[in-house]
Amino acid sequence: MSRNADLVAQYGSPLYVYDLDRVTAARDALLSSLPEDFKLFFSFKANPHPEIARALRGDGERGCLAEISSTGELAAALEAGFHGSQILYTGPGKTYEELRIAIGAGVASFSVESPTDLQHVGEVATEHGVEVDCLLRVNSATSSAATSIRMTGTPSQFGIDSETLPELMPEMSAVPGTRLAGAHLFSLSNAKDEEGLVGEFRHTISVAAGLQRETGLPIRFLDIGGGFAAPYLSPGERPEYPNLRAELEVILDEHFPRWREGVPEIACESGRHLVGDAGELLCTVVNIKESRGRKFVILDAGINTLGGMSGLGRLLPVSVRLDDDALSEGTDPAGLEVATLAGPLCTPGDLLGTNVRLPVLKVGDVVSIPNAGAYGMTASLLMFLGRPAPAEVVMRGGEVVSASRVEFVRKYS
Repeated sequence: MSRNADLVAQYGSPLYVYDLDRVTAARDALLSSLPEDFKLFFSFKANPHPEIARALRGDGERGCLAEISSTGELAAALEAGFHGSQILYTGPGKTYEELRIAIGAGVASFSVESPTDLQHVGEVATEHGVEVDCLLRVNSATSSAATSIRMTGTPSQFGIDSETLPELMPEMSAVPGTRLAGAHLFSLSNAKDEEGLVGEFRHTISVAAGLQRETGLPIRFLDIGGGFAAPYLSPGERPEYPNLRAELEVILDEHFPRWREGVPEIACESGRHLVGDAGELLCTVVNIKESRGRKFVILDAGINTLGGMSGLGRLLPVSVRLDDDALSEGTDPAGLEVATLAGPLCTPGDLLGTNVRLPVLKVGDVVSIPNAGAYGMTASLLMFLGRPAPAEVVMRGGEVVSASRVEFVRKYS
């Protein structure tokens, strides 16, 4: 029996499997690609599993900090061993209730998206008798690199429009319970190449320096966002950034000449790049059928299990592996066939891919979807149609560290 079949036999199917060795390798490689003393936030939205977050936090000075945007992610961060001082709370819709929970847990840094958001943070901080540091998330009027997910330069629920900051600064500088600590700019996600990533960081850092000059915004801490890429649900290698460190040093020397002294502290953030290639989804073929000339391979994993972040109504870029065979474009076509991959749900929207090249599968075969460590289970339609969540197995050194399953419980008030 293969390793995958053995894991499915023991823990069930569908099954997420995460490799902590790959998690720490991704963290160490990215930190090595960044200038010394850069802070690196792990974006919990990519995968909030506490074991993964604990591995990224590490035990030394070069571990990750935590970037969260909900009380659920806060609970996961605390379970993973992060202290409130290591957590940045973000998001455009923070409620009073969640702010009370976060500040009560010791969270002392917030990224705020509007004057109202800042006011709400200040009110709750004042209730607790504390002052908290706030980064102004800025929606720059311009952008640089092209990307599949653009986070700036357009009307948005995210960030304060950069052109409005001069008139807002007097009001925002005097909100009780808050200290303006710097800026947070997040321009793109999943940059297509290193050149584009560097170009976006160059633009972001230039914008931040301009805001400091023109508005008087104190920048003790500058979060320049992310954009680090990773393959998703198909074969591929995590990108490397051999030139990034030197390029960032030159850019920062120009715009913030004292950054090497920690003025300001510089941070960036990553989710998918840190955990994407550390996970795979094992699932089982439950049915095979023909319909009007098309072949359908039906798995026990569907949109309730995988890839909601790809967007409803869009087919996912899914490839599958059978044992050690990679099934991607360019693979030797001998023994392959074309079919539609479908999930088990009672909706025509439960499709993982059409015209996918597959080996000749049979009912009961265990297949693997690679690079599923980010935006997998918790980014999916988990409760749709009431099927149980997949089990999650965490491994290190080829051995199982933990096995768990998220459960849904209805509580009556």
